[in-house]
Amino acid sequence: MNACVKCFIWQMKTHRIKPHASQCLKLAYRGVCKTTLNLPLVFNICSWEMATDVSVVMPVYNGEQWLAESLQSVYDQEFQGSMELSIYNDASTDKSMELIKEWADTLRTKDIKVTISENTSDSPRGVGFAKNQAIQASSGRFLCFLDADDVMHKERVAHQYQAAVSHPKSIVGSKFHRLPEGSTQRYTNWANTISQEQLYTQMYTSHGPTVLMPTWFCSRDLYKKVGGFDEGGKGVPEDLIFFYRHLELGGGLFRVDKDLVMYRYHPQATTFSIHEDTIWERRVAAIQSQVLSKWSCFTIWNAGKQGRKLYRSLSKENQKKVIMFCDVDEKKIKSGVYVFQESKEKPKPTVPIMHFSKGTKPFLICVKMDMTEGKLEQNIKSLNLKEGVDFFHFN
Repeated sequence: MNACVKCFIWQMKTHRIKPHASQCLKLAYRGVCKTTLNLPLVFNICSWEMATDVSVVMPVYNGEQWLAESLQSVYDQEFQGSMELSIYNDASTDKSMELIKEWADTLRTKDIKVTISENTSDSPRGVGFAKNQAIQASSGRFLCFLDADDVMHKERVAHQYQAAVSHPKSIVGSKFHRLPEGSTQRYTNWANTISQEQLYTQMYTSHGPTVLMPTWFCSRDLYKKVGGFDEGGKGVPEDLIFFYRHLELGGGLFRVDKDLVMYRYHPQATTFSIHEDTIWERRVAAIQSQVLSKWSCFTIWNAGKQGRKLYRSLSKENQKKVIMFCDVDEKKIKSGVYVFQESKEKPKPTVPIMHFSKGTKPFLICVKMDMTEGKLEQNIKSLNLKEGVDFFHFN
C-alpha cells in the first residue's frame, strides 16, 4: 500500500469521516502526502466507509396493531455502529403507512436512516417479495430481520453484529421468548435449547429452520449468494427455502445464546398460511439431497403412519435403500412386513419390520422428540448412536 493511501486511511479513521468519493479525493490531496493515489483502492475504501453497518429489514402488511412497539425497539437499540431501517409496506389497508411515516421522523432524530418503499397496488405480493424489496432499497453490509409484530431486545443488533462479523458465512440467530407467554412452549423449548451442532442435525424436523427467521441476522453477501427469498407469495415457506438453499451452498449456522427477540404469537401470523404438505415436501427434498444421497442404505425408525408416509415420499432410488422399518410396537413388529400397496411395480415392494434393537444404522427417526417420556432418547442411547452420523431426526 503506498504512503498516500496510508495517510488517507489514517485521516478517514482519525476524523471518522464518511464523505463521498469526490470529497475523499479532495481530503487526500489536502493531506501531507503528495504522491500519486491508488484510485481504485481509494474508491473501494470510500465505498466501504459509506456503507451502513446494519440494515434492519422490516416487511409490513397491516401491522398497525403492533408497529409502534416494534419500531420503538429499533429506536431503543444500543448499537454503536451506523444503522438504518428499510421498511416495505406491502399494500396495507390499515394505518400502517401513517405510523411508519410518523416513526421515521422519530428514528432520524437518533441518526437512524429510514428508507420507506411500498406496493401501491391493491394486492400484497407476499413476505418473500417484501423482504427482497426492503433489502434492495437498503445499504447495510449486514441485514437484521424484524417482523412488524415482533420486538427486539435493546442489545440485539449489537450482539448479533458482533457474531456475524465473526461468522460472516453463517445465518446468525438468537434465543427468543413468545408473547403471549407459554405459546408454543414445546417448540420454543426445542429452539432455545438445541446445541450448536444440532442446528445442523435437527434441521429436517417439522419445526422448520433450527435458526428461527424472526431472529435472523446475516451479511448482505450471504443474502446475495443465496439469491434472495422466493417470491411465490402466500403459502410459500420462503424462510425454509432460503435456509436449505443456504446450507446446500455450504453456508453455516450460529446462534447467539441470549434472548434477543420477542416473537409474537397470533392468528394473523403468516406461518398459519403455509400448508404442512408444502413444508413436508421441502423437508423430504432437503434430506434426500443432503443426507440420503450420501447413504447406501438406512433404516426408518417408525413403522407407523409417519414412517410409512416418509417411505412413500422418497424417490424410487432412496426407497430401495430402505432395508427395514424398526419400532417398539409389538403389533407392528409381529406384522413382519410393510407392503407398498400404492406402487405400480410388480411384485409390489416390501420392507421388513423389526424391533429397534435389531435395526441397522444409519437411521431416519420419525418419532416426535420429547413426546415419549424419554423412552426414545433411552433407546437411541442404548444403541450408542451419534446424532448427525448414525441418525437424523425427521419427525
